[in-house]
Amino acid sequence: MIRLSSALPSNRTADVIARQLLRSGTSPGAHFREALRARSKSEYVAKLNGGLMELEEILYWLEIVEGANLMTSQKLEPLKTETTELIAIFVSLIKKWRGK
Repeated sequence: MIRLSSALPSNRTADVIARQLLRSGTSPGAHFREALRARSKSEYVAKLNGGLMELEEILYWLEIVEGANLMTSQKLEPLKTETTELIAIFVSLIKKWRGK
């Protein structure tokens, strides 16, 4: 996400999108780290849910980048795939801990 944000063109529109991508793209990792230090099961699930929401937002911004023709679909596809895989991991962890 850092490299993608830096690779976008320098104009007002792309700058706004780059900032959003950078923010949402780095946030899931922070949420996961916070979840590892959670004091309770509910806090753990809440932190993971926050990360999950950011992952969904990443997909949204990647679609905006693609729709605005700021980057080719071919270059964005690996990021979309990785984001989708992370969503599946977060969902699995949340379901596991909600059930206990």
